[in-house]
Amino acid sequence: MQADRGIFYGWRVVAVCFVVASFAWGLGLFGSSVYLQAVTAAHGWPVAEVASAITLFFLVSAAVQRLVGRSIDRWGPRPVLALGTLSIATGVVLIGQVRAPWQLYPCFVLVGIGWSALSTTGLAATVAPWFERHQGRSITLAIMGASVGAIAGVPLLLLALERLGLGAGLAAAGLAAACVLLPLIGWVLRFRGPADLGLRRDGDLPLKGESTLPVPPAIASPAGRRSLLWSAAAGFALGLTVQIGFITHHLALAAPALGATGAGLLVSATGMTAFAGRLVLARIVDRVDPRRLAAVIMVMQTMALAAITLSPAASVLVVASLVYGYGIGHVTTLGPVVVRREFGAAAFGATYGSAATVIQVVSAFGPALFGVLRDALGAYPVVLGAAALTTTLGAVILTLGRQKPAGRS
Repeated sequence: MQADRGIFYGWRVVAVCFVVASFAWGLGLFGSSVYLQAVTAAHGWPVAEVASAITLFFLVSAAVQRLVGRSIDRWGPRPVLALGTLSIATGVVLIGQVRAPWQLYPCFVLVGIGWSALSTTGLAATVAPWFERHQGRSITLAIMGASVGAIAGVPLLLLALERLGLGAGLAAAGLAAACVLLPLIGWVLRFRGPADLGLRRDGDLPLKGESTLPVPPAIASPAGRRSLLWSAAAGFALGLTVQIGFITHHLALAAPALGATGAGLLVSATGMTAFAGRLVLARIVDRVDPRRLAAVIMVMQTMALAAITLSPAASVLVVASLVYGYGIGHVTTLGPVVVRREFGAAAFGATYGSAATVIQVVSAFGPALFGVLRDALGAYPVVLGAAALTTTLGAVILTLGRQKPAGRS
């Protein structure tokens, strides 16, 4: 039986996480390309030196994923996400004040700590205790804010830098994040789960002789926990390594066929299909096996990469890019959904934090691997062929690591 006292509080938590994701991806993952261009242009420093500081941002984030998950399990999301907000906001402000290349490194350490708390692990661990029947939809909608960070956050960041300059522009961005997020986190995330409100997950009232709708049990058995967790980590790590590499190099590989303007439009269109994919995922994710769906999406992405490899036609490049883009949101989002479905809500933060550490460390090397292979092999189509094989391997690992729920034949 569900409460009839208005909107279930868990959806307010999802809404706040959506806003958090918008700022986190705008100032973190997608913002990194803006910092690279703006800092090198402002100071004339080598691209490689600034890029190495940005790499530290990703490595620091990967290193503290498990700590973020365990901290949310222990103390709740409010202190962890508040600290993450202060960290990323301070790091962004300080990037605009640096006067020597070495000063970038502590700035990006702060950004990395903030990104780890405000991105997938932190948001999924925040939402997980509130839902059971809608576990997949709630996590998907929360992380959908990432698309807003890409579509709106980056242009706004660029506009601030253009109008205010590097120092004042980044200061304005950091302060805006703190002023918007800290009140929302402090007010809405003050509860750790529905039990604090006398409710059960999904807004159900305490049982009074009535049962709720059937809830799928956690799949992981004591004997199979290790293989389930690490097959998920390995499968998604391989898929995301290719995905991040593809996103980073998409403009460069499309420009020879479409020109600079056409390649830019294709990148934007690919982002829109990724957003559309997230919308579809939110509708279906709680009615399907998320591990199997992730494997199917990776096979679809493999076919798109193979098409670009085998055909130089611009039309093939456009269609394959849009198909590949549709799966981007699925692969990004389904990792925590798989772990939540298979391991349940108890200690989800620490469990997914362990997997996320592997996923982020491995996938951080995607852009560099694409670049090294491009230089060594001389052409992107050959690189995409290797990427297709890697994505296929990820799908195979996810499929082979699947364990049926206890009691099912």
